Formats: sequence, structure tokens, C-alpha cells
Amino acid sequence: MYVSQETTQQIEARLLSVLRQAHLKLYSGTYCFEEYPRAEYVFNPNALAIVGDDEVWSQLVPCEDASNELFTVFSFHFTPGLDNSGFVGWLASKIKSQTGSGVFVVCGQNSAKGGIFDYWGCPIAVAEEVIKVVTSA
Repeated sequence: MYVSQETTQQIEARLLSVLRQAHLKLYSGTYCFEEYPRAEYVFNPNALAIVGDDEVWSQLVPCEDASNELFTVFSFHFTPGLDNSGFVGWLASKIKSQTGSGVFVVCGQNSAKGGIFDYWGCPIAVAEEVIKVVTSA
């Protein structure tokens, strides 16, 4: 984790460089969150992410059932050695200001691919707009 003192312009330039150098993967299909009580968790091998709180396990899985809130998912793996601190807040703010949409982010760790990686999700209704923000920077 990096700690640095930067101007707003320096942060913008650094994070734009991080975005341009990151490996972006767009996942096909749509995804939703499945929830299970903590005592009844059933692992779904297709899950991209699994998180829990004091009451439930929640896993991000492929899903086409429109009775669920459906999301488009994309991920970033970052170039090793780059300071990506602040990336999530920075890009989420850009997406919100340019599309009106919020996003969710679930992070993981893969030391062989640069360390921290992010899964991002957005509502399917605004997916094209969100992906355009991400890819046109």
C-alpha cells in the first residue's frame, strides 16, 4: 500500500496511467449475488467472488434470472509496481459523474498478477455507457 502526498492534478495523471496500463477483462453474460445464511453456505464453483458479513455469505455468480438485480462485470489486474492507491474511488467517481450510475467493487489478491485486483459491476441498463467511460480514458 502506497502513502503519498500529491496534488489533484498529479493524482489524476497517475491514476489515468494506472487505468491505461491495467489489464481490463470484460465478462460475458450477466451476474447477480446469491445469498446464503452463514450456517447454510453452498459454494458455487462459478462464483467470481465470495464475501460474508455476520449473517450471510454472498457470492457473485453468472445469472440470467431477471427477478434478480443483474449486473455487467469487468475486472482489472494492475501492472506490478504501479501505485494504484485511490483507483477505486477515482474511477467510481468518474463513472458516477459521466453516467449517473453507481458501481460495486470486490477486491482480491493474486500475487502472480501484480497483487490486488478488482471485480467491478454495474447495472446492465447502463453497461455500455460505463464500459465506454472505462475504455475511453
